[in-house]
Amino acid sequence: MANNFSLFLPFNLIYMEKPDFELEMKVRDYECDIQGIVNNANYQHYLEHCRHRFLSTAGLDFAQLHNDGIDAVVTRAELDYKYPLRPGDDFIVRLKIGRLGRLRLIFDQEIVRKADEKLIVKARITSVLTKNNYPVSSDIVVEKFEKAGISIRQV
Repeated sequence: MANNFSLFLPFNLIYMEKPDFELEMKVRDYECDIQGIVNNANYQHYLEHCRHRFLSTAGLDFAQLHNDGIDAVVTRAELDYKYPLRPGDDFIVRLKIGRLGRLRLIFDQEIVRKADEKLIVKARITSVLTKNNYPVSSDIVVEKFEKAGISIRQV
């Protein structure tokens, strides 16, 4: 059984080996601030977009889950900003999913610049599923992932 202290330990990923999913993207000019680098808030958008696309690969539709009364809620976001992206940079968002207990889904993610694999952001996003504003077991989506051939590691 995993203990809750693992949430607060440094991520064990420097460069992710065998991600469950990856998505290529490109920085758009309007995502940058006056310093000419991607604004910090946009990295969370990149990470979220990757998670949503990952869900769809397992046959899960974020909007349909909501229509069925199930909402995925981010309860914790840990981001380490290592190096900035600039306008026109191509980059890859990688994701590895895990589970902490029966409720929490853990998304270990990283963003790397495509040209040289430079680590840009390392993140751990923790989420739970809710129904009628109460947490429910993540078994609902874990079963779908396993049917799609994606194994969920215990974190």
